[in-house]
Amino acid sequence: MIVSRRKVLAGLGGAGLAMPYIGRAVAADYTWKFGHGFSATHPVNIFAVEAAAQIRQDTGGKVDIGVFPNSQLGGDSDLLSQVRSGAIDFFSTGGLIFANLVPIAAINGTGFAFKNADAVWPAMDGELGALIRAGFDKAGLYAFEKIWNNGFRQITTSKKPIKDPTDLANFKIRVPVSQVYVSLFKALGASPTSINLSDVYSALQTGVVDGQENPLVVAETSKFYEVQKFCSRTNHVWDGSWVVTSNRTWNGVPDELKTKVAAGFNTSAIKQRDAVTKLNDDLAGLLKQKGITFNDTDPAPFREVLKKAGFYAEWKAKYGEEAWSLLEKATGQLG
Repeated sequence: MIVSRRKVLAGLGGAGLAMPYIGRAVAADYTWKFGHGFSATHPVNIFAVEAAAQIRQDTGGKVDIGVFPNSQLGGDSDLLSQVRSGAIDFFSTGGLIFANLVPIAAINGTGFAFKNADAVWPAMDGELGALIRAGFDKAGLYAFEKIWNNGFRQITTSKKPIKDPTDLANFKIRVPVSQVYVSLFKALGASPTSINLSDVYSALQTGVVDGQENPLVVAETSKFYEVQKFCSRTNHVWDGSWVVTSNRTWNGVPDELKTKVAAGFNTSAIKQRDAVTKLNDDLAGLLKQKGITFNDTDPAPFREVLKKAGFYAEWKAKYGEEAWSLLEKATGQLG
């Protein structure tokens, strides 16, 4: 029997909710705001709340972090500006969104690079992740060591499934406001349009675009199944979210508290990764029940098109030899 997303999330994130409560009467030395654009039921939010509770407990109430989902404090661009200025203290979004400020943060979004999650974590927890975090540091941001899991991105459509690259010819697809996504789908022959996530449902409903690409959890929480008929499991990009604060904020925190805050976020990140993997497996069944037809694709033809179009050569030149060699250490040769 397929369980609902709410039950899945309740089971996976319940540990945080059951944590001993530290009374708010204890005055915190640091009262911080954590803003993001994910829904309240998204695993990023559920485990961010868990991390905040754990951090408050571990610091004896000295650190109190309020988590604000659903772009309550602003959209991604606003939140990035706010965390840099200190108006908020923590922010989380995908590396491809951060790329406007930290170009190397988009390297995990190289099309059809990672074959599966087993290839992702050694790279993002290892040398490649360290290089990306150094890029954040140069931009005045501190990124915690463990990146959170958004999952592999899939393509949903309203008229036909995507079986091979020829199905993307002139296909009107929504992509995030990100240069690498536009570049990827142009190289595959599609017609990509950058639209903010909050406007995607109406764009699909009115035919401004014929499809979109996102992890299944976004397709379900945004109810795209109401205006889409097919889901093609292309796994074309693995996406993850960094939790960041400003160097100015982080450098002002005593080392003892830094250790406990970092441990809270990093421990929750590991649990969130597993939760998203399980959730995506369960959501495939749930979306089928809601009328979505699934198909799987072979990545090899897509990679070949990208290679011939010069996509890999272009992005290798942009990221540089060091970063690209670390990526290919995890993925195998791309270009």
